Amino acid sequence: MSDREHETYDVVGIGFGPSNLSLAIALEESRANGPEKEIDGLFFERQPRFGWHRNMLLPSATMQISFLKDLVTFRNPTSRFSFISYLHASGRLPQFVNNQDFFPTRQEFHQYLEWAQSQVADRISYGSEVLSVRLPEGTLPEQSDTLLLDVADASGQGRRTVETRNVVISTGLVPSMPEGTERDERVWHSSEFLARYRRTNPAELRRVAVVGAGQSAAEIARFLYDELPHAQVYAVIPSYGYAVADDTPYANQIFDPAAVDDYYFGTEQTREAFWRYHRNTNYSVVDDEVIRDLYRRTYADEVQDVQRLHFLNLTRVTGVKRAGTETRVTLQVGPDSEVRELDFDVLVCATGYKSMEPTELLGDLDRHCLRDESGRYRVERDYRIVTAPEMRCGIYLQGGTEHTHGLTSSLLSNLAIRSGEIAESIVTRRAEQRLLRRPC
Repeated sequence: MSDREHETYDVVGIGFGPSNLSLAIALEESRANGPEKEIDGLFFERQPRFGWHRNMLLPSATMQISFLKDLVTFRNPTSRFSFISYLHASGRLPQFVNNQDFFPTRQEFHQYLEWAQSQVADRISYGSEVLSVRLPEGTLPEQSDTLLLDVADASGQGRRTVETRNVVISTGLVPSMPEGTERDERVWHSSEFLARYRRTNPAELRRVAVVGAGQSAAEIARFLYDELPHAQVYAVIPSYGYAVADDTPYANQIFDPAAVDDYYFGTEQTREAFWRYHRNTNYSVVDDEVIRDLYRRTYADEVQDVQRLHFLNLTRVTGVKRAGTETRVTLQVGPDSEVRELDFDVLVCATGYKSMEPTELLGDLDRHCLRDESGRYRVERDYRIVTAPEMRCGIYLQGGTEHTHGLTSSLLSNLAIRSGEIAESIVTRRAEQRLLRRPC
């Protein structure tokens, strides 16, 4: 991309996964609505190229949401950036329709995302890590309409400073490991699974374990069972077996755009009810098809009088240490918390993620960001952090707003609408700022 480091941008996005990709498209489409809607944006991504959960693009894994919940359709059904447009451009639209499936494979959806980002690539700087967001040197919030971003090349060879009126932070979730467990060449998190697996010699993997009760854990257990016919595969599950995801029509309404308003403007009791009744739509649950696939495999083994897939229910990992070439895992098993030690060649922890936390990135700016009684950021309906009154610049979050906006805050389900609302907020605020600076 061209060197425009001395330009002041209307918005800079930090991180470039599906969320900020959807925002980049919303801004691109906004420009088509007239010069007053034109917003100049730039996006930084520390990865060398676009990638979204690349290490979980397992051959049989499908999306858990409809293809219509793509980057744009719920906001603009006629968009040229839709999944349907991608299929048409790829020459696969008739075949996809004939497949009669609302849920494409993750590999195909990832190809769609790559196709979409290629059309806004001039606004993305890959291999660039934002180190900090700050006010210009020697200024107070009420004295500045802009923020400065310190950006480093991934190579570590160069740094630059970029000026912007707004930032949108979308740095993604942070992998979470069982307490006391550290990643190494034999202990993996699901976020690195395929890359790690491809660097091993499968013939040497004879005892493998997968920790977790969610979709990723079940999919990895199925993958390892199929790929390693000589191996024993252990599923370490804190619950009593996998729980099925509720994707029935009424439950799915929790992901509708209108549900965000119901949550945001609801009472504490309303919000608590959202989580109590609807966690099973997304958290620590598995698609019915995957559960049945695994059960069919265990039953087929039983018919043949073999056992390769072992389920350790009500079991938690409490410790991990190396024992020669193997990994010795300490487990608390069953209702009596019996302690057992088992040796594995590989331990895969599909144990989820922690929410995005931008405090370190914001540095001194964080003291101008207001928090609630629980120490969480207060966030406006348009996903902008509530800041001290003197703060003129906007700091938006794509993720980390589950406490204010509900279950869809970091999910694809409401992606198109969420990005559209952020784009519209930036456009509106920019127009207001221009009016204030116009001479009377």
